Amino acid sequence: MNIRIRKMTVSDLEPLYKLLSNSKAMQYLEAPYTKEQAEQFLFRSGLSETPLIYAVEKDNDFIGYVIYHDYDSESVEIGWVLEPSFWGLGIASCLTSGMIAKARNSGKQVVIECLPEQKSSIRIAEKYGFQKCGSIDGLMIYRL
Repeated sequence: MNIRIRKMTVSDLEPLYKLLSNSKAMQYLEAPYTKEQAEQFLFRSGLSETPLIYAVEKDNDFIGYVIYHDYDSESVEIGWVLEPSFWGLGIASCLTSGMIAKARNSGKQVVIECLPEQKSSIRIAEKYGFQKCGSIDGLMIYRL
């Protein structure tokens, strides 16, 4: 599987908007974004000095993004948002494995936050040995 994580660029706006305006992709996150909201999100979260999100490419095409940023002093939060046509292919699992390795190389624990309805995210968390350690604002917190 030819999957790559890279820093976001301004040219990611169109495919990011396509993703963030997709109601299926956003069903557990927020209401679908307008183009203006997608642009603000890109600049605030992807193009900041310390990015919170990174682009995911498959065969050089933008297919989504990963969340990777400090959660607290000992942990990073990870997550993923992918185009629905790429769901169920093992890509989120592959991305999770890579982000866990990166966090461990930095001496950090890893956190995944998700809603109870996000069954796929919960399965991935459990597959990699995350333990449920509480909840905040309706989000379940899994820690590794």
